[in-house]
Amino acid sequence: MATEFERNHFKKRLTSMLKVDLRRMFTTPLFYIMVGASLVVPILILVMTTMMAGPTTDPTTGEVTVIESFTNVWQIISSASGSAQSTDASAGAGMDMMAMCNMNLIYFAVAVLVCLFVADDFRSGYAKNLFTVRAKKTDYVISKTLVCFVGGASMILGFFIGAMLGGGIAGLSFDLSSVGSSVGGIVMCLLAKMLLISVFVSIFLIMSVVAKQKVWLSILLSLGVGMFLFMMIPMMTPLNATLLHVILCLAGGALFSVGLGAVSNVILKKTSLI
Repeated sequence: MATEFERNHFKKRLTSMLKVDLRRMFTTPLFYIMVGASLVVPILILVMTTMMAGPTTDPTTGEVTVIESFTNVWQIISSASGSAQSTDASAGAGMDMMAMCNMNLIYFAVAVLVCLFVADDFRSGYAKNLFTVRAKKTDYVISKTLVCFVGGASMILGFFIGAMLGGGIAGLSFDLSSVGSSVGGIVMCLLAKMLLISVFVSIFLIMSVVAKQKVWLSILLSLGVGMFLFMMIPMMTPLNATLLHVILCLAGGALFSVGLGAVSNVILKKTSLI
């Protein structure tokens, strides 16, 4: 009687790869450091800007400078479409503190998470051993994209929680009508921001497989390319987002994940794993 060997199906390989990557993600200090930083940063920003807000006088010149601060906690999440803040950010000119120091900064922090997470595979020799023994490069790219998306979405959630805590500590207003949004708009905004993470994860993953164990290079490449798309974030994820924004971010994330994922797969096949 002939012995039947179980075929190593794509679903089985991917499930195994996801389990390994998820376990690595949630057991490494890197994930908790990044999420913790995402939670603490908005608290510090809101509290410090509130404390320092107001006019200050230079003792040598007598020049009076007015330091701006957040007046509403939702300003650190995003800006409503059609607002002056959103228009300035989209135009790339006249950007004030509220247009820069908000949740959109998390997308650059995600670059650090992805680059360090992937570089560790090549630096330790784990990737080379993985491809030699069982996994295919396609499985690796899909798994890394999904797991890093989960990590990035967790950082978005951490920033939101930190913003709520920081707003409460600083005594800022939580009024939604004053910023042109609603509870539904906030929910859609957060969903859109989380889904848009997949676009940036796909880009950062390409930079990581190009640089491999060279973390500094992958981070520089990721931040450089990410800067070109930074102005897209407030337009795609406004504070008064609708279901259309969520669908567009979902579709964009899917297209980028598939298209750029294929490019990452080709890079892994054509280049050395060390």
